[in-house]
Parts: sequence; C-alpha cells; structure tokens
Amino acid sequence: MAAYRCPSCGAFNRVGTGSGTPVCGRCKKPLPTTGQPQDVDSAGLARAIAASPVPLLVDFWAPWCGPCKVAAPIFDQVARRLAGEAVVLKVDTEANPDAAAQHQIRAIPTAALFTGGREQERRMGVQPAPSLEAWLRSVGSA
Repeated sequence: MAAYRCPSCGAFNRVGTGSGTPVCGRCKKPLPTTGQPQDVDSAGLARAIAASPVPLLVDFWAPWCGPCKVAAPIFDQVARRLAGEAVVLKVDTEANPDAAAQHQIRAIPTAALFTGGREQERRMGVQPAPSLEAWLRSVGSA
C-alpha cells in the first residue's frame, strides 16, 4: 500500500490499488498521487517529519541559489519515480529561516532524509538522480 501527503491539509493517506481518484481522509480534497515535491513551511515540515509513514526526503533550498535550480528537476524526477514509497518536500530557507536554523542547514542545496521522525542522513550539493534514488532506497528503505 502506498502513502501520499495531502498538499491541502498535510495529512498522510494510505492508498490501495483501486480505481478512481483518491481523496484525502481528513479534508476530502482530491489526493495527488504523482509524487510531485510539495513546498512546506516550518510548521508543515515539523508535522510531516513526525507523521510520515514512509521515508521523507527534504530539499532545503533558496530561490537565489543556482545549484538549487539545477537540483530542482532532479528532486522532481526522484519524487515521481518513488511516488507512494517516499515523500519529497521542499523548504525555501529564505522564506523559512527558522526551519533552516532548527535543522542546522549550513549550505544549500541540502537533502535530508527522515524516517521514523528522525533525521537519518543528509547530503549537500547537487546529487545525480540515480545516486539520490539509490541513497533514498538504501537509507530510507523506500
């Protein structure tokens, strides 16, 4: 069974292999199952880390960062490939400096992998998609 995060309310939903469009169990809005990375603020990140039933990959980035712009489509590719097995979130460190401070982000882009409510590992800089996916699968058991 796959798990997806509702972008409207932040709830995690387990989805079976039935037909039709799934809806969020909490807010009843359509639940996207593409795996596309979701932007979150500090509070949304904290809730996601605490509640995610699947590995959570967080991209800490900023709009002015050139390498972050290079990394964005890579995160998107990996997120879509692992849809339902993992969730990818994006935190704009410029708009959410408290999240960056809380997680001691010293360089961007930084990818942090969370499982069971705890950070397992992090990597800085642009990662190639196959490397990022293999890392996520090995550390996060995706």
